[in-house]
Amino acid sequence: MQIQSNVSLRHLNTFGLDAEARYFAGIRSVEELTALLHDPQWKDFPKFILGGGSNILLTKDIEALVIHPDIRGIEILEENDESVVLKVGAGEVWHNFVMFCVGKGYGGVENLSLIPGTVGAAPMQNIGAYGVEIKSVIESVEAVDIATGEKRVFSNTECEFGYRESIFKKALKNRYIITGAVFKLNKKPILNAAYGDVQKTLQEMGVAEPTIRDISEAIMQIRRSKLPDPAEIGNAGSFFKNPEIPLAQFDQLKETFPEMPGYPVDALTVKVPAGWLIEKAGWKGFREGNIGVHARQALVLVNYGGGTGAQIRALSEKIQASVAEKFGVRLNAEVNFI
Repeated sequence: MQIQSNVSLRHLNTFGLDAEARYFAGIRSVEELTALLHDPQWKDFPKFILGGGSNILLTKDIEALVIHPDIRGIEILEENDESVVLKVGAGEVWHNFVMFCVGKGYGGVENLSLIPGTVGAAPMQNIGAYGVEIKSVIESVEAVDIATGEKRVFSNTECEFGYRESIFKKALKNRYIITGAVFKLNKKPILNAAYGDVQKTLQEMGVAEPTIRDISEAIMQIRRSKLPDPAEIGNAGSFFKNPEIPLAQFDQLKETFPEMPGYPVDALTVKVPAGWLIEKAGWKGFREGNIGVHARQALVLVNYGGGTGAQIRALSEKIQASVAEKFGVRLNAEVNFI
């Protein structure tokens, strides 16, 4: 393990922002990580954990030791005719893991195809798409305490998963480094194709009885049609969470905006698409210098090249104010500001 100084993080954040790490350590095993955390030289030094950088906005240089968990590997722990349990390293690219599962016929993550980032970041955010959240397939999360270097296993319940939330973003924020996760997947999966876009795309593909590979392919087609490739245009996918508002407020808004979509969360709460609110507030396709709002998906803020995190943050705050003024709805960022 080599610790470097003044390292550009442009290649480790999907916005492509050129922030620097004061010190940087790439970690390839749990043993390397625990050794680093026990090293007296670094024990009291500020630390920052950075995976694939697919859900962060770097607004400044990182005056800390940036630890990049690059722990790889997919291991079968248990297997029978019905299911398989896999242990996966935090450094594995999430989409590569999904493709591995699809190729093996392991069902449960196909709806999460093409989501950027690493396996280690997935439980932190409780990633989700097209009717599936990662909490439905995670058995446990393995992590290391930053302060003590001690290893700990968190059960699904202990992770306290919520909508794009987990204990690692709340009570234990910045206290643990996720080193791996254990997934239980189905060999006889029940497919989830309830979303209209998925059904429509499967029909266009000529698929009447879809397999998990068909579901994965349909979702990849949808995502590619709506979302820009970070390799071409810097972005972090959905910048804002879909707000959940009281049913009474939703009904009132429907009187003024009858075309407003909404999805019941429970008897008293409705989820409204943030992208729809942003588009109707006039931001879709907006550009300001090197940054802007994507022309095909208003939920995605982009860096066309040369933009800064501070500029993108300022734009996001303008959008929040605009949506609040027009609809009385507060948008919360899904992306983490650094």
